Order: sequence, then C-alpha cells, then structure tokens
Amino acid sequence: MVLDIKTFFNPKTIAVIGASDHEQKVGGILSKKILDSKAKLVPVNPNHEQIFDVKCYKNILDYPKDIDLAIIAVPSLFAVGAMNECAKKNVKNIIIISAGFSEIGNTKGEQEIVEIAKKNDMRFIGPNCFGICNPYKNLDTTFSATGVEKGNIAFISQSGALWSYISDFCADKKIGFSGFASLGNMGDLGFSDFIEYFSKDKNTKNIILYVEKLKDGKKFINACKKCKKPIYAIKAGSTDMGSKAAFSHTASLASDYEIYKGAFKQAGVILSDSLISVLEKITEKKLIMHKENSVKIGKKVFILTNAGGAGALLSDYLSKKGFEIVKQPLDILGTATGSDYFNALEKIKKEDSSDSILVILTPQSMSEIRKTAEAIVTFKDFTRKNIVALFLGAEAVGEARHIFEEGNVDYFNTLEEAREALSFE
Repeated sequence: MVLDIKTFFNPKTIAVIGASDHEQKVGGILSKKILDSKAKLVPVNPNHEQIFDVKCYKNILDYPKDIDLAIIAVPSLFAVGAMNECAKKNVKNIIIISAGFSEIGNTKGEQEIVEIAKKNDMRFIGPNCFGICNPYKNLDTTFSATGVEKGNIAFISQSGALWSYISDFCADKKIGFSGFASLGNMGDLGFSDFIEYFSKDKNTKNIILYVEKLKDGKKFINACKKCKKPIYAIKAGSTDMGSKAAFSHTASLASDYEIYKGAFKQAGVILSDSLISVLEKITEKKLIMHKENSVKIGKKVFILTNAGGAGALLSDYLSKKGFEIVKQPLDILGTATGSDYFNALEKIKKEDSSDSILVILTPQSMSEIRKTAEAIVTFKDFTRKNIVALFLGAEAVGEARHIFEEGNVDYFNTLEEAREALSFE
C-alpha cells in the first residue's frame, strides 16, 4: 500500500464520523478542536443537521468533495461499517479512535478493518488510539485537556493518555513539540512508519517512543538506524506485572525485556525508564523536585487508572521496589467521570485484598478533576486502606491540590515523584 503519512499531519479536510455537539463527548471534543485548526471539518452523524453551526452529513458518502482524513469515533460495533463507507468514498487515511478490539479479545473485528484497508489501499492508525497532533498546523485530533507549543520533540506512543499527562506537564514547563502520534493497537501503522516520517521532518530534532510491543523488530531497527536524530525509548513491561498491564491495555504481550534492550542497543535507541528523565536530558533542565520524605503505604497495592500506559509504568516502578501489585491495573478509560472513579473505588473496596489503592488520573478533556478529587477524599473516609492520588500533569490538575491537602490525601503530579517517594511499611 502507498504510504504518505504527511496527509495525517497536514490534512485540508477532516471528516469526523461520530461527530457530536456535546463538548464533553469524544465526537464533540474532536469536532471543536478541528474547527480551531486550519483544516475544514466535515461532521458525520445521522442524528444531526448541524454541529457547532457546521452542516452535518448523515453519511460520509453524502459529502460531495474529497476528504483527506477521516476520524472514526463510533462504538466498535459500527466501526467496521464506517471503514467500509470510507473505502467507498476513497478516503485513504483513517484514524480509528474506537476501542473494543484486540485489547478486549475482539481480534475478528480488528482483522476485518485490516482486510478492508488492504483491499482498498487505505492506511490507518489504531484502533483504540488517541489521535495525532501537529502544533505547527494547530492540529489536535486528541482529547487531551492541554495543547502544546511548537517545538522540536516528536512523541510516538502506544498510550494516548500519556500524552494528556505529558502535554499538560510540558505546557507548564514551556517545552514544545513538533508532533505526536498515538498508535493504539497498531492494526496497520506502527513505530517504524512514524520514525521514518519524523526523521525527515524539518521541525523534529528529537524523537521519544513509549513502547509496549514492536510488530516488526527488523523493520524497527532499520528505521532507527537510518534516522540521524536521537531516539529515546521508554519500554513498559520490564516486570511481570508491567507486562500484564501492557497486554490488558493494547493487547501487547511484551516479550522478554532483555530482548528489547538488545534490539534498542542494536538500533542505536537510548533506553530509559522515565519520560521525565528523557525530557530533562533533551532540554537540559531540572523539571521536577522529588519529595524529601517518603510516603509509607501498605505493601499490597491496587492501581486504578484512566490511562493504561501510566498504569503499566507504575506497575513496573513499584514491582522493582518490592511492592505486590494486586491483580493488574483497573483501566476505566479516558472517558471516566468522577462518579466512575467513585464506583470503581467502591468495587475495589469490596472485591480485592489490597492494603493500598493508587488512583491515577491523566487530564483529558472530559475528565472531572474536582469531582474525582472529591470522590477520592470522600472514599478515604470510608476505608481503612491507604489511598494515594497520582493526578498527572500541571495546571490542568492544579485544582485538585487543595482538595487533597485539606482531605489529608497524599498526592503526586508525576509518576517519577511517586516512584521515588513511595515505600511500604
């Protein structure tokens, strides 16, 4: 199939299949962001005449002109049909936000999408992905709460929600990006494709990867070797629990970590276990101050998160410190509300045998920062378990600070701070 990734980052016309006029729903968030970009929005939803004062089409086939990029943001049950309609419309570039495929065992549905793409010479990102960003075009097809400045760092990640954390953190630190790509389940496009793209991008000087698995190790090594720019990798799954968390997140059954270390070394990739430390190396700045006093919690830990990648990394960090991770992180997805967090906490209290609960939140557009913080404080009063909040980011999660301080809940704003400070009694 012909590959032109430039179109993903420089589209003139973008169709959002599953568009919405509700600003807290994925289809509404994406539509609103595209309206603010230089691209033309084509909303597609059979239940609307207009979305944000833009004519809405019942079907992508009803739009009379060409479409450069289609974003599929409908339930997985309808995603295959949407993909078929894109094929009939001759749309060659697709971002599939929809989840519910191989990451939950629906390999058949994912394979159907792959076959449609191959048959019709289409390329796609996802499914179960978070979208892409090109700050130089003011293009953001993610549902992160915070945008970023223009810069020279490209971030390619299997975890989209890590972008919510890093974009908010870096906006506060005035660190800019040349682009971001979320890969999700990598049904088609993967790390090698985007490394090749950013290696030729004039705005990119450094490339950061968050890796759960590689599809084609040989292709990856070759792409990295050809790239003349520094490539840094953070690899989830350096422990058994981190590996299990990565699998539940993007169906990425991580191979032996030592094999990956060897592959990265052969490819000339600089391996790190921390996103923040990589950013510190690139910018030559001290970005976080570690808390002097340790936070002591029970040894048996349960992790609740709206970001699978963050849950996998935290599992690695704590396992190496001797903590026992109970089961694997409970990922309630990026759409989680304050009520979703509270209900999940109630379920954990009844069903698990942990001593402590670590609650991760990455700031996405639909996140309810205050309500979630209040839910954690309320829950703390009804449980004997230690509870720690990891509200990852900077300004977007700032309003939770005084709630946690008043409620006597320990909290951290980066995974790295939590790794350094947490210890068990």
